[in-house]
Amino acid sequence: MAKAFASQGDMEDKKISFTEVGRDLWAFTAEGDPNTGVIIGDDSVMIVDAQATPRMANRVIEEIRKVTDKPIKYVVLSHYHAVRVLGASAYGAEQIIMSDKAGAMVSERGQEDWDSEFQRFPRLFQGHESIPGLTRPTMTFAGKMSVYLGKRRVDLMHLGRAHTAGDIVAWVADEQVMFTGDIVEYHSACYCGDGHFADWGNTLDAIKAFRPRAIAPGRGDALVGDDMVNAAIENTRDFVESTYWPAAAVAARGGSLKEAWDAVRAECDPKFADYAIYEHCLPFNVARAYDEALGMDNPRIWTAERDLEMWADLQG
Repeated sequence: MAKAFASQGDMEDKKISFTEVGRDLWAFTAEGDPNTGVIIGDDSVMIVDAQATPRMANRVIEEIRKVTDKPIKYVVLSHYHAVRVLGASAYGAEQIIMSDKAGAMVSERGQEDWDSEFQRFPRLFQGHESIPGLTRPTMTFAGKMSVYLGKRRVDLMHLGRAHTAGDIVAWVADEQVMFTGDIVEYHSACYCGDGHFADWGNTLDAIKAFRPRAIAPGRGDALVGDDMVNAAIENTRDFVESTYWPAAAVAARGGSLKEAWDAVRAECDPKFADYAIYEHCLPFNVARAYDEALGMDNPRIWTAERDLEMWADLQG
């Protein structure tokens, strides 16, 4: 391999922010690293996305304890990716909730994803030795599920495929705030390596239809107010489309993966090159866009070995 993945050299700690996006609703963000949402109800707390390790999750817990001493009862996982789920044990929650599809994907490809992501982005796995194993849900649902934190209702919904096939959002209607996971990003590249490009825009439309006053995105700053919410949704749409269509055009004429890489870079670099984790995501995004354009509906499983083979194909 001519050079390492961009993220393997990204070892600098990021500045943490803990932002209230609605009454007793918080977004833990860290300059493009994975975000965690915090929903405080009358009697308990719900976490949305857990971080990659118990040690990383403890940074979230430290912030939570500055604003509430209520017990953390639920951990909701927006999808199955290792950087989102492997820290779940730190919270000591009674229930770990995922969509049916995301839960199945843990069994189908969870270990492979863990090995792959650990190789790609070691900084996010600080304290990896404390991970007790794959995080599996204690409760799953199809479509929609409502959870009550006392009087506060949280609606968990699968609105469509996007970042993965099993993505869910958490909607807190009393404040019109949505926790979107990686369906929406803000000034951070979308990771599309397990995505569904053809569906992603429709899922963004479904989010937009709720008219959220604030969004806690998967990565990037908390989004408060109509202007920021709409800008982030449309920017995410532009990123996804700008990645897919150049790759699809190359695939349609029988071009190579390397040609698709060059075409996507030509389209995306001028707009997104300064986004967090852009270089990290790009090779995986191009590979998935190329596969989907060739008719592969179900994303191939990434493994540590496949990562290196794909990266070698893109060199030169």
